Amino acid sequence: MDNSATSRKRCLMDISDLAKRVSAGERRALARAITLIESGRGDHRVQAGALLAALPQDRQALRIGLSGTPGVGKSTFIESFGMMLIGQGLRVAVLAVDPSSSRSGGSILGDKTRMDLLSREPAAFIRPSPSQTHLGGVARRTREAVRLCEAAEFDVVLIETVGVGQSETVVAEMSDLFLLLLAPAGGDELQGVKRGIMEMADIILVNKADGDLKPAARRTQADYAGALKLLRKRPQDPDGYPCAMAVSALQEDGLAQAWDSMKALVAWRRENGFWDQARATQARYWFEEDVKQRLLAQLQGPEARAALAQLSDQVAAGEVDPSVAAQGFVEGLGR
Repeated sequence: MDNSATSRKRCLMDISDLAKRVSAGERRALARAITLIESGRGDHRVQAGALLAALPQDRQALRIGLSGTPGVGKSTFIESFGMMLIGQGLRVAVLAVDPSSSRSGGSILGDKTRMDLLSREPAAFIRPSPSQTHLGGVARRTREAVRLCEAAEFDVVLIETVGVGQSETVVAEMSDLFLLLLAPAGGDELQGVKRGIMEMADIILVNKADGDLKPAARRTQADYAGALKLLRKRPQDPDGYPCAMAVSALQEDGLAQAWDSMKALVAWRRENGFWDQARATQARYWFEEDVKQRLLAQLQGPEARAALAQLSDQVAAGEVDPSVAAQGFVEGLGR
């Protein structure tokens, strides 16, 4: 057997072993697997595909997307909420997506520092990932990381996204529940973006409902509760949803009630077929997105870049119409 065949066989054995360790819930193996799927190298993408195919396909966690403006207390909420869930015997994974610099490409990735208690829990797994300037602040491979966490038998996967805005709603395409975390009296600063987010949110949580801010938090909750009633009712929601609630992550007040609301909504959607329908729709969406990404990746090849540069020069010189050049370029990719 030649060296290349031996190397491929060893790689397949490594992937098989990694899949078994991830399926057994080993956190170190899970971290290694996520590192693999986040890689953009061609050989790593092949290995990542083999890994995902080798994992159990029947395990499902409750996927909860969480978005909110910077400073609203997302990390504090996740830590308090996660600790409460662990206290109930659940295993919790946190995929926290940090913004990447458009200049250097670097990210701070400080979520483990902000979630000190949760990061030390054996039943918890925290993975900060760079957004890599991807639309919506969701790392390109976050959906695959969610699959890995499900295979590792985590009960709840929290997906924390960067900031808040219209593009942020992409997280709803990989979540079973979408939570929007707001600060008291923050309505004016959200005026330009809140409708798009509110139409995607299942539950709005007004955080920091403690101390001097408690009255303001209650008023904000009432304002949003009234605004939600004006939105068109969605078929996947029972009466009373989407809803707005006031919580204090710092004092751990209202978290149990929020969790009860989440469980009630999930149970209703399961009983009425909306859970499976949403999962199927999301799978179709991400299939199409992956196809788009693979087609875009073809543009980065040396031959494609050379052809694109040549056609760009011809278009700039007025030698060929932009539409004709684009059609010829796309047809050339298909050959």
